[in-house]
Amino acid sequence: MMNTPAAPLELALPFTGTWKVQNSPLRRVPSHGSHLLATTYAIDFVCVDKSGRTAPWVSWHTAVGTEPPELFFAFGRPILAPVAGQVVTVRDGEPDHEARRSQLTLIPYLLGQQARLRQGAGAIAGNYVLIQAPDGGAGQVPDGGAVVGVMHLKSGSIRVSSGQYVEEGQHLGDCGNSGNSTQPHVHVQAMDGPDPWTARGLPLVFRSFGEKPVRGRTFLPRENVLPQEGSTVLAP
Repeated sequence: MMNTPAAPLELALPFTGTWKVQNSPLRRVPSHGSHLLATTYAIDFVCVDKSGRTAPWVSWHTAVGTEPPELFFAFGRPILAPVAGQVVTVRDGEPDHEARRSQLTLIPYLLGQQARLRQGAGAIAGNYVLIQAPDGGAGQVPDGGAVVGVMHLKSGSIRVSSGQYVEEGQHLGDCGNSGNSTQPHVHVQAMDGPDPWTARGLPLVFRSFGEKPVRGRTFLPRENVLPQEGSTVLAP
């Protein structure tokens, strides 16, 4: 069995612009409430504007119904490789479903979680790319480099294929609302193997970014750390 490395894996943020942090491992571990699918240290980001909004407006649909994913700032934004390495798995073709900000629609959706799990990883992670970091990289695990995944990509947007070598910052695909996602966002995780069902989650940090705390007014420089829950990050 692979051992968890002592040092966290150093990654680049997989986007440009300003994004709000959700499910940060600094708030709790496991960050998503479960170790399932190697999500122990996973983190989520939702694109926001200067006012911190995820979409340009609200309507009656926001309160009682669903909304088109195209409404949200994150949808269609380029998602970049957070690490250089070889693509080990690509999944595409999962649909981008309607977004949900209303509690009336969130509750029944959350109750369907177990049913989605039974449908397989695609129903949870949606469209995704898994990249294996080269041996000897930061956060290396025995028998091969750590595997980094970006999930919930837009259907039909993935630009890379299995076996391909990608550079850090390379355009992998676009942000979507596929899989277990209530509104368009990107999910990032690291693990000690290419199969999320058997791998274990690995800790990660981001190399360089600006962070505006929840009650802050300015972006502060950060290096090799994780952002706090609810803060806003600015990719360099």
